[in-house]
Amino acid sequence: MRLLLDTHIFLWLLTGDRRLPLPWVHEIRDPVNQVFLSVVSLWEALIKYQLGKLPLPEAPEIYIPRERRRHLIETLDVDEGSVVALATLPPLHRDPFDRLLIAQAIALGMTIVTVDHAIRAYPANCLPLPNP
Repeated sequence: MRLLLDTHIFLWLLTGDRRLPLPWVHEIRDPVNQVFLSVVSLWEALIKYQLGKLPLPEAPEIYIPRERRRHLIETLDVDEGSVVALATLPPLHRDPFDRLLIAQAIALGMTIVTVDHAIRAYPANCLPLPNP
C-alpha cells in the first residue's frame, strides 16, 4: 500500500503522540508499505512555525527532512497532475494544504493517513479508522 501521511500524523509519529492509533503505527512501519510525506506538509510546517503556531525542537527546514529520512519515509513532490486534480475536488474543505494532499492522493492512487474528518469526507482513499 502507498500511504500519504497527513502533516499531523507525521508529527504525532515523531513525538509518539497517543492520538496516533497503534494499528496505524504498525501500517506506517510495515516494510511492505511505501510511506510518503508530501512537500506540501513541509510547506505547511514552515508557515505555521514562522507564525508561532507550530513549536518544533528546531527549524522545520532541518527537522522535517531529517526526521522523514530517519523514519524511512519518502518525499512526495507536487506534480502537475496533482495540481490539475484540485479542479475536480468539491468545496468541502478550505485548507489549501489539505486540498493539495487530497488531490495528490487521488491523482497518484495513494491512501491518506489522517484523522481529519474534513479530509475523510472527500472521495479519496483513507486508511480506515481503527475500532475503539
